[in-house]
Amino acid sequence: MKKLDRLILRSFLGPLVLTFTLSVLVLLMQFVWKYVDDLVGKGLEFSVIAELLMYASATFVPMALPIAVLFASIMTMGNFGEKYELVAMKAGGVSVRRAMMPMALVALLLTGLAFYFSNNVMPSAMLKYRMTLYDITRKKPAVNITPGEYYDELEGYVIRVGSKGKDGRVLEDVIIYDHSHGSGEVGVTVAQSGTMESTPDNRFLQFTLHDGYTYTEKMAGESAVRRPFTAIGFKEQTINFDISSFAFNRSGEDIFKGSYQMMNLAQLDTAIRRLDSSQVRRNAQCRGEILSAMHAWCQWADSAVSPAGVAVLGALLDSLPGERRSRVQDYARNAAVAASRDIKMYGDMQQSDQEYVNRHRIEWHRKFTLSIACLLLFLVGAPFGSIVRKGGLGLPLVASVGFFVLYYVIGMISEKAVRESALGPEGMWISSLVMLPIGIMLTLQATTDSSFFDASSWKKFFHRLRPAKRGR
Repeated sequence: MKKLDRLILRSFLGPLVLTFTLSVLVLLMQFVWKYVDDLVGKGLEFSVIAELLMYASATFVPMALPIAVLFASIMTMGNFGEKYELVAMKAGGVSVRRAMMPMALVALLLTGLAFYFSNNVMPSAMLKYRMTLYDITRKKPAVNITPGEYYDELEGYVIRVGSKGKDGRVLEDVIIYDHSHGSGEVGVTVAQSGTMESTPDNRFLQFTLHDGYTYTEKMAGESAVRRPFTAIGFKEQTINFDISSFAFNRSGEDIFKGSYQMMNLAQLDTAIRRLDSSQVRRNAQCRGEILSAMHAWCQWADSAVSPAGVAVLGALLDSLPGERRSRVQDYARNAAVAASRDIKMYGDMQQSDQEYVNRHRIEWHRKFTLSIACLLLFLVGAPFGSIVRKGGLGLPLVASVGFFVLYYVIGMISEKAVRESALGPEGMWISSLVMLPIGIMLTLQATTDSSFFDASSWKKFFHRLRPAKRGR
């Protein structure tokens, strides 16, 4: 039996590793496609991009593991069935359930590893990923002055060059518009040629211009009266532009450290308790403010609720002079509108607070659901592969995509319902509860050699019905 277990494990671990790697790569390519505009044209070092991709890949592990387990289990059992190895195992007294046992132990081990990864490694990887991505998106594009175009990425300046040398340093026909002094002074520098290079510390972009003029025009306050502009010729002039903001700067971890995606279970529990107590205090404060604002109306509410009280108030209002009655009515109308507006505002605030708390609860349950998914999808994939008896990449790939899409879509719908408080936090388990009976049914079908999924048995069944129809 040990040799058979080793054979099954070798047949299972190969597709598992391959599928896991491909799943991470596909998710990573989707990430790169989404943020390609933020990565290209900024002069980033390869080490920075590699670091971002490494952290991003780590965040995809909890999603890629269930896909890998599902595909590998379908492919392994399908290959055994297609090559009649599963029949040979049954002939030797090895049941389908016993053949699935080594793979089930691996799936169970991966479930524990996935939970450990989600709870301990994932928060740190997510923090590094978000921080690095934030620094990259905040970084300005690298200085790239194109001949014949106006470049305005340098704050307070607009630069136009007629042509550039092959080395990118020599410039011809240079025009620099200086708006760095605001509306009080406008300057234009024109030069026939020049050179462009960065200082050794990459803090300044240095232009060395030759044979040109600098024109300066000053404005007299905000009036339309202008002073005569000045023109200064030069043989050589050096202008430094501050490009320190174009450098890649690392931000502190405190920016994202409090996010629910960067917390483990203990931290999420603490955050949820704190948010619940804060929400209770805020709700009490909102109710107090509303009651305080309507205190004047609450004083006569006891008499107003009865028909006699309404009649008294109506008679009192009718007895007032026309102008005063209009003022009272306007005051009552404005007070009611203000109270309605405050109630709506407080309702929106309460909904926003509840949604934020729900996100914490969703993240708490997600650490379990994505881990259990490895075992549930194995419970679906292995018996399905033994039933259909098709190996290779065709049917296993289609079937695994179909099962995972079903699991993922149900999970997304239930997560949205939990986030909007239409369901409780337990709604995160709906996708797991849907896959569990499917897995149990498939396992029973596979272990009892049921012909429910056998196409030939269905053909025979319908073939037997044809003579009965003719006889009628």
